[in-house]
Amino acid sequence: MTKPEEKSEQEQNVALQEIIAEESGEIRTLHGFERHLVPIIAVAWSLFQLSISSWLLLDSIAIRAIHLAFALVLLFLNIPFFKKPKPFFKFLSARDHISWNDYLCAALGAISALYLYFEWEGIANRSGMPTTTDVVFGVILLVLLLDAARRALGPALSIIAIVFSLYAYFGPYMPDILAFRGVSVTRYLSQITLSGEGIYGIPLDVSARVVFLYVLLGGILEKAGAGKFFIDLALCFLGRFKGGPAKAAVLASGFTGMVSGSSIANIVTTGTFTIPLMKKVGYPATKAAAIEVAASTDGQLAPPIMGAAAFIIAEYVNVPYVAVVKAAAIPAFASYVALLYITHIEASKLGLRGLRKDELPILMQTLMEGLHFLIPIGALLYELIYLRHSPDKSAFNAILWLVLVVVAKDIFDGRGSAGFIGKSLKKSITTIYDGLASGAKNMVTVAVACAAAGIIVGVVNMGIGGMITQIVEQLSGGNIYLMLLITAIASLLIGMGLPTTATYIVMASLTAPIIVQVGGLNNFIVPLMAAHLFCFYFGILADDTPPVGLASYAAAALARSDPIKTGIQGFMYDIRTSILPFMFIFNSDLILHNINSWPLGILIFVMACVGTCAFASATQGWFLMKNKWYDLFILLGVSLIMFRPELLANLLSLSNKYLAYPIGLAILGAFYLLQKMRLSRSTAAA
Repeated sequence: MTKPEEKSEQEQNVALQEIIAEESGEIRTLHGFERHLVPIIAVAWSLFQLSISSWLLLDSIAIRAIHLAFALVLLFLNIPFFKKPKPFFKFLSARDHISWNDYLCAALGAISALYLYFEWEGIANRSGMPTTTDVVFGVILLVLLLDAARRALGPALSIIAIVFSLYAYFGPYMPDILAFRGVSVTRYLSQITLSGEGIYGIPLDVSARVVFLYVLLGGILEKAGAGKFFIDLALCFLGRFKGGPAKAAVLASGFTGMVSGSSIANIVTTGTFTIPLMKKVGYPATKAAAIEVAASTDGQLAPPIMGAAAFIIAEYVNVPYVAVVKAAAIPAFASYVALLYITHIEASKLGLRGLRKDELPILMQTLMEGLHFLIPIGALLYELIYLRHSPDKSAFNAILWLVLVVVAKDIFDGRGSAGFIGKSLKKSITTIYDGLASGAKNMVTVAVACAAAGIIVGVVNMGIGGMITQIVEQLSGGNIYLMLLITAIASLLIGMGLPTTATYIVMASLTAPIIVQVGGLNNFIVPLMAAHLFCFYFGILADDTPPVGLASYAAAALARSDPIKTGIQGFMYDIRTSILPFMFIFNSDLILHNINSWPLGILIFVMACVGTCAFASATQGWFLMKNKWYDLFILLGVSLIMFRPELLANLLSLSNKYLAYPIGLAILGAFYLLQKMRLSRSTAAA
């Protein structure tokens, strides 16, 4: 008979596999020709995306339509209508084969998605006067897309899109405060399914042109073994320090998060190795899982790649992608420094050690085995930052470098054996083929999320946006602080059921312009970039917000911990990240707005790190030792000075706001000496 703890472990393993399957879009385990059908379609999608980045010239609408068609086909072939078996509809939940209805949905999804491409000229000439055929294909696309979003992402995004759509039609019948002139069915379909402003809008365009290539780069890197290299490298550098595996988990998650763009994928890649190591040196299972959750969630903040939503920010704000990277750099790196500090605090509380030298990978051996993975990443950074190439061109060239590196490495490793060239090339082709398939499968949920979120964006652009502005302004009473709090809570709530990209698109469409507008009404200038990053950050933080927080469930399954407790602990660790968006709204120096001096930028970064660490000490209740209750106010005061030096500068009539920094450092230094004396007395008394 199975013991209760064994059963629990089995259940957690099943839960983890379910989460991984949903994240990768591979719910079904197929056999026969179907086992090859899905990878072939996925590879064809990857090759198409690589083609439009190099030699294939197509207009924007064609690219978006084909991109969506591939996504819908793969989704319907991989994910059944019901994920759990239903007594009378078993064929709708088949996992060992593709049912006839899903073949039908895949075919109709492809045709309806491509309809705009084939009929674009006629639709443009009809100018908002769709024919019966236009309406039929528009309705089919709308229904299938909503079902695809439900299958891939759960019901939340589909429900929100339906509510917005119904509101667009029934607006005239709403109470005065919610009243909207409404739109006809033909106007709605013209905007949502037959133009470049709804489903085929900016989010889908960015998904097709840019995001796919970065996800593909991550997919090939993963299949080539880069994830293990990043983990071993992090352990080499940080494994020996107090609580070393936790610090290594943070660093490794930062590396892999740059190329994965997904919290769950990050956890599965790094957590498989780091969570057991954290438990080995003494971290409780809940805290080990929570540290991995916090580190992996913040991986989407890490420049230069960040999450898929970062590329959409560049389009919405109408700036080069490098400008987004510049703006996100200080908050992201300061957040990671603070998380490293939190792992140190937890290790200090628990009296933990690091790993022994014999337990660590050998640095030179690790570098020799994986240094080649840094070549495509270095090429990407060089093109993005130095040559200022477009994000898609930079990613395409980085993929070419990666392919060359994979082939060269396999040939080098196989040298000397009989027929090693052929064997090495076969191995390389297999790795690249698997990477192309993996990258495309990982893109399915992103593409569907962008397309479905486009429904909401399209409805907002019909005129609802102005009305929403008035409602939010009335709710907040024109108070910028209250409005930011409402936006943050709404982002967390919506983000519980949506991926980061969809959460950002929805919230940026609804609230980012309002933040700027309400700030202006209160004579407070909020840079548009700051408003969009605010929505982006809280969309990411929703990944570990209880009670949903899928990232917490994935980490808990690996750590054998309670997912709710893991989520709560992870959220406590991420409080240090949640304070940053509020700070850079009121101090745009933190996003380097109008800061073009390297020395000044470095100063702001260092002080931001001090501020986040002071805030982490305040929230975790520990500095050199356990804090007294009144220490909280000292640490929060230091944190506030570092984040908003102008407050102290104005209070003391300082000629330059940056003169507040030395005062904050002096207070922190005095507090350090105070705790040092307390610690000495405590040690002597013991």
